[in-house]
Amino acid sequence: MPTMIVIGYRPDLDRAIRRRDLDPYYIVPTPVSALEKRSFSCVGDMENAQEVLRAVLAAELKDVAGALSVHEMGVFGAAFLRQQLNLPGHADPRRVLSFRDKYLQKSGLPPQVERARCRYATKDTVYADLVDDLGDVFVVKPAAGAGSLRTNIVRSPEAYAKALDQLPGQSDVAIVAESFVAAPEVYLDGIWADGGLQWSSVSRYHASPVSAAQGGILAAHLVDKKRHAALSQQLETLAGQVLGHLEAPDCVFHLEAFREETGLTFGECAIRLPGGLSPQANELTYGVDLFDVEIGLALGEKPVGPLGTASPDRYYGYALLRPSSSGRLTQEDFEQRFSLDDIKYDGSPGAHPGPYGSVGHALVSDQDDLKLQKTIEEIVRFNEDG
Repeated sequence: MPTMIVIGYRPDLDRAIRRRDLDPYYIVPTPVSALEKRSFSCVGDMENAQEVLRAVLAAELKDVAGALSVHEMGVFGAAFLRQQLNLPGHADPRRVLSFRDKYLQKSGLPPQVERARCRYATKDTVYADLVDDLGDVFVVKPAAGAGSLRTNIVRSPEAYAKALDQLPGQSDVAIVAESFVAAPEVYLDGIWADGGLQWSSVSRYHASPVSAAQGGILAAHLVDKKRHAALSQQLETLAGQVLGHLEAPDCVFHLEAFREETGLTFGECAIRLPGGLSPQANELTYGVDLFDVEIGLALGEKPVGPLGTASPDRYYGYALLRPSSSGRLTQEDFEQRFSLDDIKYDGSPGAHPGPYGSVGHALVSDQDDLKLQKTIEEIVRFNEDG
């Protein structure tokens, strides 16, 4: 059975790889219980391409068909492995950097793309200088971060000092500071190939990923592209400008933007699978399996169109559920209160939290995306208030 090298682990992608009759070999930072019956190597830093390559070479893998990454921290390493092992798929690590480093990405865009002002910062950067450059409120985060982890909105010198304490201080390119955009976030999941947009879907966050990373609930839902035709066109145009100007390789991508009254302000774009339950929501809504597309690209395949249905029967959304404030919510409570397509919830004190502190998820759908939005808002309030 051919081997697929996978940087990182997520069970839904594991199932998709095995449906392709491929044997995954995982590169992970620490062992997880799900890997007990899987082949894997541990590395200290998944972003250290040398260490990743050493782990792969030491494993002496046979019949390697391709390499891919579960998340942003591994996209550079996956490209590096393809380059060094002569594997299919995009193999230019330098091009990947434009989709990892926030400063390189924003500074590399054409002038017509509205974006936050962005600059590198270090532990020696003076707070007042950032206020002069970026405004009274700004954001401090890792230059090559992911999932809004260690991202902080700064409104005071004290908050700035606290934000810096969470970040490495020995590098001139480890931290970025950006002007703050106070607007709702939307995103485009899509497939980019042959220098153009092959397929995309539009989704809306319930709240920003930054708030979810700091204790909120990550929730999102797909929107009706016909009902929101202007927004959809704006996002697709923005994707073309960003991915085209940065010379994106064939990829699955996730692009975030702020929806302001004057139009869209670009947030950031990643060339990897979307997080949360977005792949499942896209497949249920449009019939597009982004897991399989990602695997196919790693095998050197081209996405074959037409992709998906233009007029879905139902739109899907999800919430990554957290422990309730009361500590007494159960899965049965959610099932009794809401009509859900899927629910998994363990609110017990011993539950092991996953991404964004979640101990489960709810998947929900509706023929009307506005009703779907309302239902997700109710699920989030119920989870928060118990």
